[in-house]
Amino acid sequence: MRRYGPALLLVLSGAAVLRISLFSELYLRYVQAGLRPYLIISGVLLLVLGIAGAFVAKRSATHENDHDHDGEHVDDGHGHNHSRGPKAAWLLAVPAAALLLFPPPALGSYSAEREAAKYDAQGIGTFDPLPKEDPVDLTLSQFSSRAIYDSGKTMKSRTIRMIGFVTTDDDGTWYLTRLLISCCAADARSEKVEIRGADAPTVDSWVTVTGTWHPKGKLGSDAAWPPALDATDVKQVKQPERPYEKR
Repeated sequence: MRRYGPALLLVLSGAAVLRISLFSELYLRYVQAGLRPYLIISGVLLLVLGIAGAFVAKRSATHENDHDHDGEHVDDGHGHNHSRGPKAAWLLAVPAAALLLFPPPALGSYSAEREAAKYDAQGIGTFDPLPKEDPVDLTLSQFSSRAIYDSGKTMKSRTIRMIGFVTTDDDGTWYLTRLLISCCAADARSEKVEIRGADAPTVDSWVTVTGTWHPKGKLGSDAAWPPALDATDVKQVKQPERPYEKR
């Protein structure tokens, strides 16, 4: 079995990558949608290498058996058998098996709370008018940009609807939160909107919140962050297939 260990690890890793990228949308928990083709190619290559490695190992075993003398082991003269790989290498199978059988969830409130708010001055400007229909569906980053930097105040008196997961402060304030990524979950940063006028749902639950923009602070200043929404409706929903917003 040890002879086939490296090949088995490659096959297991390849199967795990294909399980989340080719046969499901689970890869969206970890990377942007545009990386799917690369994941599929990587998974196929790992499978091919694993199968090829198993074939080579089998041929090597057959060759050694043909030249084996009474089952002697390969020895270096000091009583150490070098025909076996390090046992610790099998630990590499744990993350691959976990990804194959129990894919970790998308990042949530813990990751969002670990990041300090960092808003550099981007300059106040004008934004295009919002669509005429109400409510207007916006991402959290779109809402935040307009709330903090829009000199035309295009969200004033408009009904806004957004989706995200719930995070809270120690003082009971709760936020609609979303994680933004450029490439993968490793570079995620949080975007959040303070929700007023509604009780906080369970932390980490996904909800849609409908309401109106609550102006606060001077535009472009730290006092304007996080932006706030006066909620008129909060509904619990399933986590979307794409839990992250794109930066």
